[in-house]
Amino acid sequence: MSEALPALLYVEDDADIAEMTIEALSDAYRIDHVADGEVALQWALRNRYDVMVVDRRLPGRDGASLVEAIRTARITTPILMLTALGNVPDRVEGLDAGANDYLTKPFDFDELLARLRALRRGFQAEGRRREVGEWIFVPDSQAVHSPSGLRVTLTATENALLELLSASPERVFSREEIMQVVFTTADGVGAVDTYVHYIRRKTTPEMIETVRGRGYRLGMPS
Repeated sequence: MSEALPALLYVEDDADIAEMTIEALSDAYRIDHVADGEVALQWALRNRYDVMVVDRRLPGRDGASLVEAIRTARITTPILMLTALGNVPDRVEGLDAGANDYLTKPFDFDELLARLRALRRGFQAEGRRREVGEWIFVPDSQAVHSPSGLRVTLTATENALLELLSASPERVFSREEIMQVVFTTADGVGAVDTYVHYIRRKTTPEMIETVRGRGYRLGMPS
């Protein structure tokens, strides 16, 4: 199998379903198959994957708990969760835990492949990432991801302000410097304080540090 293929972690304990799914996906992906949720977590922590497919009901650690643990480890790899047909609570719990999409069983393999392609396109489109303490800032998609995987959407101005600070994380920016780069001449200096407050309220107060008498710099939020 070509090493150039994208890597997929597949977590499924039903041997028959796993065998058919692996056969259907093997032309498009380099697959690591694990049947236990606890073991799968160790694979996810040790290896880099382009996408993951996780069954909701697993031995060792269930799918939602597995996804939550992966997100807590700050792994942002897109995850598709497989759930029982019509089981809405399972789907909701999986998405709340940090899964990006779900597919109900039984599923069509062509649809599974299409969902995986869409997840990978969306993930790649987010582009560059910057670590801000234990958070991840993705300026190209105007978003910040919390340590648990929660995605926080920023406005254009909030994004521009955080991008400026994160580009030089050790530097203290005065309000006047921030004004020149982020805001228009019509905005007063007070707008800087206002948008710092907005970002802190959306994320965490530690996202931006106040340096008394000098201005602001990027924080180290946990």
